[in-house]
Amino acid sequence: MFAVIKTGGKQYRVAANDLLKIEKLEAKVGDIVEIGNVLAHGEGENVTFGAPFVDGALVTAEVVEQGKNRTVIAFKKRRRQNSRRKIGHRQLLTTVRIAEILLGGAKPSKKAAAKPEAKAEAKAEVAAEAKAEATPKEPKAKKETKAEAASGEEAKAAPLFKAPKGEPDDLTVIKGIGPVAAKDLAEQGIITFAQLAKLSDKDVAKIDEHMPFSADQIKDWREQAKELAKK
Repeated sequence: MFAVIKTGGKQYRVAANDLLKIEKLEAKVGDIVEIGNVLAHGEGENVTFGAPFVDGALVTAEVVEQGKNRTVIAFKKRRRQNSRRKIGHRQLLTTVRIAEILLGGAKPSKKAAAKPEAKAEAKAEVAAEAKAEATPKEPKAKKETKAEAASGEEAKAAPLFKAPKGEPDDLTVIKGIGPVAAKDLAEQGIITFAQLAKLSDKDVAKIDEHMPFSADQIKDWREQAKELAKK
């Protein structure tokens, strides 16, 4: 059996156990999500179409991974206007495995993850109860919590790499690195050709995860940096 579903403004033909990359869903890895926009379903030559959706049809899927697509570069230039604009975009994607195709109002064997709104309401209720039961010493505990939160934010803001001592290299010499990209790399501790040249595949994956650069871009910069570091 197969079904045609609509999610993220796109349509997909799916069957049980299919792996599918769709636009990001607010769910954690391992959660079961429900996709109710079923445009059609069928088996073999017997196909049922909805108007626009099939009543009582539902597709459930398990979230396998949350990630990003490759960077897409949009470059615009106007003739004789001295105007250029370059914008990069990385689409957030969710990889799901189709679990079940349900018809006629059938219920899924596994429950779907709670919606973010429901989770927020539950957290708000718990916070309200905790506030009501708080003792006079609670303000002190709150100050400690704020301090811990501040230290956590500082830890998150720490650069990915430790910058070496000495004068930085002009990374804009490398094809594909502009002033903005060079500034972003410097903020993460990468300031020399030698650093870029010595990046391991694990370092490349770390940059790909935390910065708006794809792994292919970083590897290309690494190869150029190896030649520049020899000079």
